[in-house]
Amino acid sequence: MLKHFFIICSGADTSILDNCSPGEQNKYAGIGATVFFTAVMAFIAGSYALYTVFDNLFYSIIFGLIWGLLIFNLDRYIVSTIKKTGNVLNEILQASPRLILAIIIAIVIAKPLELKIFEKEINQVLLEEKNTMTLSNKNQIAQQFTPEIETLNAEINTLQNEIINKETEVNNLYSTYISEAEGTAGTKLLGKGPVYKEKREKHDAALGDLQALKNENRAKIQAAETKIADLKGDYNMQVITSQPIINNFDGLMARISALDKLPWLPSFFIFLLFLAIETAPIFAKLLAPKGSYDFNLEDQEDIVKSVILQNKNQRVALVDTENTINDKVYTNIENDDELYAYKHKKARELMQLQADAFYKKQKTAL
Repeated sequence: MLKHFFIICSGADTSILDNCSPGEQNKYAGIGATVFFTAVMAFIAGSYALYTVFDNLFYSIIFGLIWGLLIFNLDRYIVSTIKKTGNVLNEILQASPRLILAIIIAIVIAKPLELKIFEKEINQVLLEEKNTMTLSNKNQIAQQFTPEIETLNAEINTLQNEIINKETEVNNLYSTYISEAEGTAGTKLLGKGPVYKEKREKHDAALGDLQALKNENRAKIQAAETKIADLKGDYNMQVITSQPIINNFDGLMARISALDKLPWLPSFFIFLLFLAIETAPIFAKLLAPKGSYDFNLEDQEDIVKSVILQNKNQRVALVDTENTINDKVYTNIENDDELYAYKHKKARELMQLQADAFYKKQKTAL
């Protein structure tokens, strides 16, 4: 039962192969088994590839099944269409486009399985890329807010410097009127004289200005700090919002790119393995000697070809004979006086009817 199933997978004509030796049947069963297990590997590879894209097990299995059946059908077609002619060069030319197709199929099958085999290494590469992307993303977002934050910080520094400068001025005025009172500076007269009062009033006025400046600048500083806090909140929100996009950067294309950054030799050997599996049925047919199945198949094809050619020649001869007979018949009819008289009579009657009809039409018009 299993042997018969693998023979069907090989694309061989079972009605012919049933009459061949067990060795010939085993050869095609082996070819069919290779075709079948290649389709199984294609099913696994296709399912995993789609799972990495959509993360849905059900749809991945459905797609993998369709993909496996497609590869199975292609491989079966490739193997079944290679005919053993006994001419090596002719067989190689016949197999060359099929080999190219087999190489393409091997690449398509091997790549998803390479992604699964090197999954841990690929995850490490993706983690490094995600970290780099996270830092780059933060820098790019910061460029949107940094200029405005720096402008606000500069404004805050300016406002604080105004307060400091005003405090320095008030402190200097305080020192001046105290020194005047102590007689250590100014008029150097001990006591609170007119000069002391003047300097004290100037200090008190500057102190009032300082207090007003502090109230005004502190309100401005608080507003600027509030705006800076809002900008930093917006920055953090954008970072948080964009981070899931970076975290989900592990799709099929990202993994293929990460695989390309790993050493190429292991991937190349895996590709060679699948290439060997995919091309094994083709090379098995090319290298195998021409067997009884090939002779019987060639004999049947020659019989069908001969019958078709005979039928075609008979149809051509039949058409030629029929044309010759028709030519003779119509030549003889052409010289028949009775047929001429009959057609002359009918034509004369037709013309009379046309003349009568024209006369009636003209008479009615008048």
